[in-house]
Amino acid sequence: MHAFALPLQLGGGDFLYWAIVFFVLAILAAAVGARGVAGISMEIARIFVLIFIVLAIVALLL
Repeated sequence: MHAFALPLQLGGGDFLYWAIVFFVLAILAAAVGARGVAGISMEIARIFVLIFIVLAIVALLL
């Protein structure tokens, strides 16, 4: 098998994992009333999801 036939692995799953972790952290922080931590965690989770989507699209196109 040639090197070009191997799928491109960019580690996009890591971004999805961390997005889920920060999302759960935001839910827990909101439940206990820490609105600042919840907002920051949701923004970080949103950024990781966007990075995951971009990497997934790039991996599918290549």
